[in-house]
Amino acid sequence: MKILVINCGSSSIKYKLYKFPGPTLIAKGLIEQIGEKASSIKDHTQGIQVLFKRLLRQKVIRQPGEISSIGHRVVHGAETVRKPNIINDRLIKTIKKYSELAPLHNPVNLAGIMGCRKIAPKVKQVAVFDTAFHQTIPQYAYMYALPFSYYKKYGVRKYGFHGTSHQFVAKQAAQILGKPLSKINLITCHLGNGCSITAIKKGKSIDTSMGFTPLEGLIMGTRSGDIDVAAVFYLMQKEKLSLDAMDKILNRKSGLLGISGISNDIRPIKDAAKRGNQRTKLALEMFLYRVKKYIGAYYCALCGADAICFTGGIGENNPRLIARLKNDISCIVPKKTKFLIVPTDEELMIAQLTRQFCTKRPLKRKKKKR
Repeated sequence: MKILVINCGSSSIKYKLYKFPGPTLIAKGLIEQIGEKASSIKDHTQGIQVLFKRLLRQKVIRQPGEISSIGHRVVHGAETVRKPNIINDRLIKTIKKYSELAPLHNPVNLAGIMGCRKIAPKVKQVAVFDTAFHQTIPQYAYMYALPFSYYKKYGVRKYGFHGTSHQFVAKQAAQILGKPLSKINLITCHLGNGCSITAIKKGKSIDTSMGFTPLEGLIMGTRSGDIDVAAVFYLMQKEKLSLDAMDKILNRKSGLLGISGISNDIRPIKDAAKRGNQRTKLALEMFLYRVKKYIGAYYCALCGADAICFTGGIGENNPRLIARLKNDISCIVPKKTKFLIVPTDEELMIAQLTRQFCTKRPLKRKKKKR
């Protein structure tokens, strides 16, 4: 059984091909600069064609129909989608509907789906939603204190993202601890260019730092994270900024890049801080403080955690920063709480969920006694 996982970003397609049982990774790749002037690949539909040509050229498949199923990462399913789903016309309409909540992601996720439909029309496709894992968050935690009508009319609430990564890391942590996931509490920290922290109680997400969009929460590579909305209004008035201009500032020009002035990548920021650059030092201190604050809040929300897990580009590759965080929160976290660095693998999680969903056997109806 071969399962292809496709993760369409705004200008890229990341893919992995797995063979089950195993699973064994038999191919992977990245198609970049889609739609950019220097690229020969004009859109994601063409990118999918390039992807399949690569797999055929590498002889990992002889024909597209040889693939058993295709799992797609889809960013936003709002409240409608709570688990992986077979992609059909109805689900495609749902993905389109919620494109307004994830305009940079859902349309390209859908383009990947439609591209696969053309090339491999008989292959089952499954959508795995970033927001699905967080659908267990209770209402008192996901609601904003706005007039309730805005929730009813427009669905304005916390949704959370990085759900597939948090779910994968939680399962891995349970294996490391040698305990059932349903018996433990975890705080999972996905720290990369995008950052989020999730409180997981007995295997279920009960709160997460990202909100209605991925902007809320931690300081990230280019995103501001939590901010007083009145400060946004004030800047728009003073600088005479349009909504689009302010959106670009908050999502693309803030965070580590905005404070450091040199990069959204933590590596050059750390190097500059060692050389005495004060703004990069400030960027690191702000980043660590926000992470520490959320860990403390979620430790309280969970009434304790068996482990605090770190993943993502920053979480996996900066042991000194993790040691600093561990030291800083030692005043509230007991020694029995484990600190784990757990490499994430969203594509593997999508492959496993896709296989699990596609191999479900329908329940046999019991024969009525005559």
